[in-house]
This record gives sequence, structure tokens and C-alpha cells, in this order.
Amino acid sequence: MKYLIALLGLLVVFAMTYAASNNRSGIRYRPLIVMVVLQAVLAFVLLNTGAGEFLVGGFAGVFEHLLSYAAEGINFVFGGIANEGQGPFFLNVLLPIVFISALIGILQYVKVLPFIIKYIGLALSKINGMGQLESYNAVASAILGQSEVFISVKKQMGLLPKHRLYTLCASAMSTVSMSIVGAYMQMIEPKYVVTALVLNLFGGFIIASILNPYTVTAAEDLLEVQEEEKQSFFEMLGEYILDGFKVAIVVGAMLIGFVALIALVNGIFQGIFGITFQHMLGYLFAPFAFVMGVPWAEAVAAGSIMATKMVSNEFVAMLDLGKTEGLSARTTGIVSVFLVSFANFSSIGIIAGAVKGLHEKQGNVVARFGLRLLYGATMVSVLSAVIAGLYL
Repeated sequence: MKYLIALLGLLVVFAMTYAASNNRSGIRYRPLIVMVVLQAVLAFVLLNTGAGEFLVGGFAGVFEHLLSYAAEGINFVFGGIANEGQGPFFLNVLLPIVFISALIGILQYVKVLPFIIKYIGLALSKINGMGQLESYNAVASAILGQSEVFISVKKQMGLLPKHRLYTLCASAMSTVSMSIVGAYMQMIEPKYVVTALVLNLFGGFIIASILNPYTVTAAEDLLEVQEEEKQSFFEMLGEYILDGFKVAIVVGAMLIGFVALIALVNGIFQGIFGITFQHMLGYLFAPFAFVMGVPWAEAVAAGSIMATKMVSNEFVAMLDLGKTEGLSARTTGIVSVFLVSFANFSSIGIIAGAVKGLHEKQGNVVARFGLRLLYGATMVSVLSAVIAGLYL
């Protein structure tokens, strides 16, 4: 039965994406089929094999050690603030981002990350049939972050036509940055985080190739990555540490605001209609949860969490997932994969602002197709959840 539902889910995703395509005659189906098959194979390996369990365990183990090292610095500064045995969210989940950001800065400085990003991007461009720039950007987004990635290609930002700019922004919204992966792993199972990271990478290309198909000529396909201004090691380290702290503060502030506002709206709806706003949205998203593979009895609860992610952010939704009782392991896994992306309304402003900071005209272009960007990124999340549901 789950295979029939997965097939239905794929048909729904592709039909909804095809309906919104701006160039249906330009869709190239062979790369799409190859990437969907790759997604299915990779999901099987990660979720259903010993090799996958080893890889996920190794990845999670690395982050577990990194978080323990981060805790040393956090305890030195904030030790004694938390009551014994308690783990405040800001201290335990958000502040480790500072340490992970510092490590990313070091790997950037010694040229390890640029090498990895460039050559994985080149390999991906052979599979997805898109340009080297798009492939580089997708990998770089998953490591550097949805705002920072545009700095590395700022020389080309003003030269990009609208359709290529859309693909770059879609990649940034469909993936998540490596600096906050550790935070996710403390809220949901690491295997779902790793699976979503891999599936979203290909899913971004699949959905963009349907929504926004185009071909790139050899003359257009130039990848010129902006070198960061030469800094001393400690200048660089200080910059990345501060950047990580800013991310932690921004996420914390957004959580305070969104959780409080959702509580307010829920209170109003509860008083007037006898149902919370999130529960109402759950009914709207329940059909999508069902085609992702969630049992119908749990579809409204799952749909409520999915809606929360879209109207607020993935952290708020992950907190809700952890508090929701009665969900089966299958539903928890499918929803977890769906949540690992930046596909929400606030990301439209973040991405448009990042591009506008580098090129004002292009930033305005991004703002105009912002809702289309969110639509595509949400389809990527649904597609990843459908594929993962085959093996849960």
C-alpha cells in the first residue's frame, strides 16, 4: 500500500510543479528520471542498509563530538545559569552554532571546503544537466548558508538572467546550512537530517528543472567564484565566530517572536472557534501529509506541524513535533525529513535581502518571484518526504 501512496505522492508533486511551469515544452525528462532514481537509491542506502547506518552514525558521531567541545566554551561563559539537570534551548541547541561556524571558517581558510564544493558541483552538473554555477551554488548553500553563498558568486550576480537567478535562490531555500545541522540533530533523529540533506540536494534540481527549465550554453556556463578578501587567520576566525553568534541570536529572536505570536493566534482562534489556528491549518495540509505517506488518522496532526514550519520556521515546527504525542515512528520520520529545509515565508526576505545587499536590481527581481520560490522549495520538501516514506 505504501508504494501506491508513494506513487500517488510523486504524481501529485510533479503535477503541481508541472502546472506552475513557465516553459513546459523545455522540460528535459531524462535528467529528471535519473535524479529521482538516485534519490530512491540514496534514501534506501541511508535508511535501510548497514552501510547507511554506518555513514549516518559516523556523521552524527562527528557532530556529537563537536557539540561536546562546543559545550566546553558555553559552560565556561554561561555555567551556573541553567538549573542542574535542565538544558535551556538557547544554550544547548543554538549556541553550538558559534563553534560550528568557526570550524567552517577554518576549513574555508585552508581551502578544503572550496575544493570540495567545486568538484562535487562539477560532478552534479553532469547528472542534473544544468550549469556548473547552479551545481556549485547548491553544494555551497548546504555548507555556507542561504545568505553567505551569494557572496561567493557576487561577481556574476548582476549578469544572471531571471531564470538562472531563480535556480540559485531555490537551491538556497531548499537546503540547510551545515552550521545548524548540529542543532537539528538535537531535535530530531540524525538519520532523518542526513537523509533530507542528500534528498533535498537532488530535489532542488528536479523541481527547478520542471518549474523553470532552461539550457545553459558553454559560453554562459562560466563558474567564477569570488575569493574572500585576504585576512589573517585570527581576523577570519573572529569574523566567523561573530557570524555564528549572530545566527544563534537571530534564530533565538525569531523563535521568541514566532512562538509567542502563534500562541496568541491560537488563543484567539480557540476562544472564537474552539480550535487552534495550527489545528485548522492541519486540515488544509492533511492531504499533502497523506500523499507523503502519513496514515490518514495522523494526517491532521502532521499537517499542523508542516503548516507551522511554513508560516514560522523549521525550529518552531521541530519543537512542536517533539511535543506532539501519539505519532507513529513512520509519521515522525516522514515529517522530520519534510522539516529539514529553509522553505518558509521568512526565508523569502532573508534571500531577497542577501541578494539585494550585493546587487539592488537583482534583489528586487528575487523579491518579485518570492512566493514562487517558496512554492518550489515546499515541493522539494514534499518530494523528499515521499521518497523517504518508501523506506519507513
